[in-house]
Amino acid sequence: MDYQDYKNNTQETSEKQAVIIEIRAGTGGDEAGLFARDLYRMYSRYGQTKGWSQRILDSNSSEIGGYKEIVFEMSGPLAYKEMQYEGGVHRVQRIPKTEKSGRVHTSTATVAILLKPKKTDSSINPSDLEITTYKSSGPGGQYVNKTESAIRIVHKPSGLVVTCQSERNQLQNKETALTLLSARLLQRQEEEDLSKLTTERREQIGWAKRAEKIRTYNYPQNRITDHRIGKSWHDLEKIVNGNLEPVIKAFEKTEKA
Repeated sequence: MDYQDYKNNTQETSEKQAVIIEIRAGTGGDEAGLFARDLYRMYSRYGQTKGWSQRILDSNSSEIGGYKEIVFEMSGPLAYKEMQYEGGVHRVQRIPKTEKSGRVHTSTATVAILLKPKKTDSSINPSDLEITTYKSSGPGGQYVNKTESAIRIVHKPSGLVVTCQSERNQLQNKETALTLLSARLLQRQEEEDLSKLTTERREQIGWAKRAEKIRTYNYPQNRITDHRIGKSWHDLEKIVNGNLEPVIKAFEKTEKA
């Protein structure tokens, strides 16, 4: 795959398909989980302004109301195209609600952006899968379902593991987990293809590894900074409450230049 083939393929698919977003709490303990919740709320509210449909595919809540992990889907015009560059490490600097001495803490959350695959996009060999069931659980690990409706799938060749417990029954959870597995396998293939490109072409594409710090949310200074383009905004509360368009458009403009 060369750069132009990749670009053409991305432009064609991104305008038509849904996006799967994975948010995981990083360093910072409970505060990282609360930040993951804030990022989910930011993206969800932005999706609402766009009229995109949304559904949670899987989540793991913390005891104080944050998310250890949340996976959700947004579907609508240009959903993937607008969200595709949000992947990477997001960092927050603020005084946690649990902090009594008033010290500013730094916490992180990781965002992964996946293009939801078409049914024909990925062919998974059933013999490559190890599927187990378990009881759905809520915050703190307590069981919320008496039946084993939750699904855990291990893709043995790659070692990828997906879970789903958000649907009403085992069959729906299995279908959702398989969709998520297909998306992750496609992303892995894309990363392998992109790794073969030159450094210059990877930079042109705007390819960001999950470990790359892309943005800082500094509450004491009311500032959001996107480190990839060196630009800051000073209306942090408005942005984290869903007015994300100025940030997304600024990055898109730079990427097209």
